[in-house]
Amino acid sequence: MIKQLQHILSKRALHQQVLVLAIPMVLSNITVPLLGLVDAAVIGHLDYAWYLGGVALGSTMISVTFWLLGFLRMATTGLAAQAQGEESSQKLAQVWLQGMLVAWILAGLLLLFHSPIADLIFSVSNASEEVKHYGMQYFSIRVWSAPAALANFVILGWLLGTQNARAPMYLVIVTNLTNIILDILFVLVFDWKVAGAAWASVLADYTGLLLGLFFVMRTWLKQQLPNVLSLLPSATQGLGRMLRLNSDIFLRSLCLQAVFSFMTFQGAALGDDVVAANAVLMSFLMMVSYGMDGFAYAMEAMVGKAVGAKSRDQLLHSLIGTSFWGLICSLILTLLFLLFGHNLIRLITDIPNVQAQADMYLPWLIVMPIVSMWCFLLDGIFVGATKGKDMRNSMLIAMLCFFALYFSFSAWGNHALWMSMVCFMGMRGIGLAIIFITQWKADRFVESS
Repeated sequence: MIKQLQHILSKRALHQQVLVLAIPMVLSNITVPLLGLVDAAVIGHLDYAWYLGGVALGSTMISVTFWLLGFLRMATTGLAAQAQGEESSQKLAQVWLQGMLVAWILAGLLLLFHSPIADLIFSVSNASEEVKHYGMQYFSIRVWSAPAALANFVILGWLLGTQNARAPMYLVIVTNLTNIILDILFVLVFDWKVAGAAWASVLADYTGLLLGLFFVMRTWLKQQLPNVLSLLPSATQGLGRMLRLNSDIFLRSLCLQAVFSFMTFQGAALGDDVVAANAVLMSFLMMVSYGMDGFAYAMEAMVGKAVGAKSRDQLLHSLIGTSFWGLICSLILTLLFLLFGHNLIRLITDIPNVQAQADMYLPWLIVMPIVSMWCFLLDGIFVGATKGKDMRNSMLIAMLCFFALYFSFSAWGNHALWMSMVCFMGMRGIGLAIIFITQWKADRFVESS
């Protein structure tokens, strides 16, 4: 086994394949937590902690809403990659069309019902009235980016599925740099405070949509895919598989967001300084997530193509090569937080009480990259193989472990929250690893489901 591992890792072409897919996504994904850091830094330098707490609460709620619909990207990536592996232009085109139709239907429903959704979400928050006020303000503006944000999920997933990482890189970087520039302009220059941060995100999402459609058109012409109008009569063909996959990943995302929402709400109940400190540290966690997701995206594209081609050897090479570089990335992030974590906190906020709180809980973030890397990589494996049911079941178990741990050690306060989060990320990886090993040994993994 060791000799086989050494033989696979000695192949230069494999490393090139992984890095060509992963590095653009790592670079682009790092701009996402960078955007979060800029949001926190711009708002964190205003006079009161409740501005930062309000942005944290409002952005968490919109993230929950959008991330619950993030199955659009994951399902599209897996299905498109498998169509690419099968070399089926008809299926590849249908995946894009079906994904866009589902995205815009869901966006319309979200806009129609966003007011009662917001009332329900904020009614269960224990945050102060000031934090809830600014959180509601952020949510009510940001929700209008839904048509663009959900369509961008599909576009991003489809481009990744075609083994194209550069176009998604440009899409994500342009969107987030636009957001950062508008953030600074609206908040610091125009003094729009929380509303400025929200409008910056809305305009950035629509900018990303225009660029994304351009990339889709260019890829469509390059691969000579069928005319969109010719696909409409058969638009429902294969839709059942996409909807089943979407529903499984939706339930998986629901469990994930229940954990992250609980972190924000429970932190808010511990006081404005704690929820603000947790917002700072969650920016660090997002840095881990989006950095590791770059390799997870590469895994999705490579695994999906291998499954579409029904090649067990190709799949094995993808797993080993991507895991190798994912481990290196996690070690770099661990060293970054260990050596510069305190400095990063002070870059984000100059409020002494928030700094002290964030310093206290920083050790949990230092161990996070090594513990959590496996769940990101294994997520990529299961997305590429379109095994949504397995992802749903393992996430449910990890979520139950999170809540069991927190309520068992709730007397530890915010330490209990962060301990439970670290264990939650670890359990996600363990659950998927057990399922993968079982199916691999039974020679059942290279079968799309």
